Amino acid sequence: MANSVVITGGNRGIGRSLTEGFLEAGYNVVVGARQALGVEDIAPGRVKFVAMDVRNEVDHTKLTDAADEMGPFSAFVNNAGFSAWSPIGEITDDFFDTMMATNLKGAFWGCKAASAALSEGGSIINISSMAAKRGSANNSVYCATKFGMNGLTQSLAKELGPRGIRVNAICPVLVRTDGLIEALEVENSPAKGDPETFLENFRTSQAALERLPTGQEVANYAVWLASDAASAMTGQCVNVDCGVFPQ
Repeated sequence: MANSVVITGGNRGIGRSLTEGFLEAGYNVVVGARQALGVEDIAPGRVKFVAMDVRNEVDHTKLTDAADEMGPFSAFVNNAGFSAWSPIGEITDDFFDTMMATNLKGAFWGCKAASAALSEGGSIINISSMAAKRGSANNSVYCATKFGMNGLTQSLAKELGPRGIRVNAICPVLVRTDGLIEALEVENSPAKGDPETFLENFRTSQAALERLPTGQEVANYAVWLASDAASAMTGQCVNVDCGVFPQ
């Protein structure tokens, strides 16, 4: 029977690309999100949608329980999250708490549930961001959540390594999704409300390959990290950025 993988936020954006990538690699997929958005229709019988809120710890256990029913549970991908720009003087309790709870607490609860359910050879993959490695204006809360995700990744790699569970993070640069375009349309974003011009200028001036990565390329790397081919990889926070931030 095919192995199973959990993907939070696997119904749209990068998450949907992750779902499609793991399906193509032969996995059965459990998608956790608030809305299905037709994700089960991608591969009927091989995708199971579980309604959940990543901010709630107990909901993550629902995902791992569902994964056990779909095949040997081998990987958990913490993908759910969102970006939004705001100058610090305009950040409210609600803005702060919502982003922290979704992006960082959600990943923490996912790691906790996965660590309890995975066996030796299992893999936890955190979808982080280039914002986890360098700060940018009007982006303090988002950067804090992603720096935190990278710290979580490195800490748990040490903690879970003796059990044979690997923990890694993927740090994409700007990947064109509906959510990113919506976030860039606000005046406080680096696009100043003009996403198309911003992305074109960023592509030509910042990326060594003069292009930006796709969701499929992020998914390809996640599938590799979950595989035995990456058996020596743990505690790493690797850029998928077309050479924007060489390291």
